[in-house]
Amino acid sequence: MTSCDDKRSVEEIIESLPKNERAIVKRLRALVLECLPLAEEKNSYGVPFYRRNRMICFIWPPSVSWGPKKDQYEERGVTLGFCQGYLFTNDEGLLVAEGRKQVYCMYFKSLDEIHDDQIKPLLYEAELIDNGFRKGKHKSGPKAPQTNRNTKFKGRPGLH
Repeated sequence: MTSCDDKRSVEEIIESLPKNERAIVKRLRALVLECLPLAEEKNSYGVPFYRRNRMICFIWPPSVSWGPKKDQYEERGVTLGFCQGYLFTNDEGLLVAEGRKQVYCMYFKSLDEIHDDQIKPLLYEAELIDNGFRKGKHKSGPKAPQTNRNTKFKGRPGLH
């Protein structure tokens, strides 16, 4: 169990996780770092968060408890959460809101449930959305970007 003021590095946090969670978190982290190379990785609330212009996503293992619903999260597995999930096209319905207005998530109980061809497009879309929040882009300040369901992900392998 960790606290909000956890000062450990992301690597230290990952190494302290139970074996199954550690493997899942390492794989998700590798995907995030590959797809969001400009994002800053930071320990927030004892878990890895990724941000550039705003918070983009996080990886939350269930053994890092926070809040009263710990048992629910243990049943679901490791969370890959998208901080601006409400802006995603989510055509395939891979992200779930579960009553939240902004953050949408996916859950993984095993490495076999992690499919690059599903996760990479979501991470690239997260990057596009985050780029819409760049400082100085709008005179009145950053605004929520508009995503286009027909957008082509140029230069990104496997996305069309």
